[in-house]
Amino acid sequence: MANNIKISPSVLKKTGGIVLGFVALTIILSTCCTVVDTSEVGIKFKKFSLTDQGKLDAVSVTGWVFFNPITTSVYSYPVYVQRVDYAPFTVTTKDAAVFSMDPVLAFRLNREKAVDVFAKYRKPLEDIEAGYMRTVIYDAYRITANRYSSDELMASRAQFESEVRLMLEKSLNDEGFDVEEFTSQITPPASLSQAIEAKNQAIQEALKAENLVKQAEANAKIAIAKAEGEARALRIQADGEAYYNRTVAASLNELLVRQDAIEKWDGKLPQYMGGNNVPLLNLK
Repeated sequence: MANNIKISPSVLKKTGGIVLGFVALTIILSTCCTVVDTSEVGIKFKKFSLTDQGKLDAVSVTGWVFFNPITTSVYSYPVYVQRVDYAPFTVTTKDAAVFSMDPVLAFRLNREKAVDVFAKYRKPLEDIEAGYMRTVIYDAYRITANRYSSDELMASRAQFESEVRLMLEKSLNDEGFDVEEFTSQITPPASLSQAIEAKNQAIQEALKAENLVKQAEANAKIAIAKAEGEARALRIQADGEAYYNRTVAASLNELLVRQDAIEKWDGKLPQYMGGNNVPLLNLK
């Protein structure tokens, strides 16, 4: 037979008190305490209080943060790099050409200015990206494009983007956002694209024609050089043959003279003596 275990009312009361205390502590911690990760910056602010200068009474916090949820709240912003690919929009150059811009922005919230950003906007970072930042990007494009003609913009796109970025960085840095990367795809109007394509094609055709002329001139020079070489070779050959013929002819003449003299000699010795008793032979 099992023994009946009796728990005294005092023990039950203490156990219930502990459980209630634990539940109450859990509720308090869930509403009065939060953890701000190292990749974020927390802003602890008083809900119904401003400083003497009219600014929000707030401080930056990190780690475990305890606060009174009735009068105080904690908001956090990420401080790692955010990358935003904006939808394309159009701007107009000073000669009324409409260009399409497709920007991509990578930025980081400056931890030291996070309190000022929250005090000014009181919005999540995504809302700031879609609102304030997009407006700054559009204005940078619009103001810079208005200083360029369409041809100048197409010829100096790198310079144009550099000027846009400088203007953008100044505006965003002053506001508390550090620009890490900024790129854009610039698309000219269709009419300008066609004109540029036609111009490039005309340049290519002109270069092709010029190359053909140069090739023809080169071929002509080759042919002339070849002909001159052949003519020089023939002249050298002819000169050689003439020299040969003259040499042969001279040799033949000498032999013919001797042959003729021999044929005319009657076989008699000379009848006259020259100086030093050398006989003179006249075969003529």
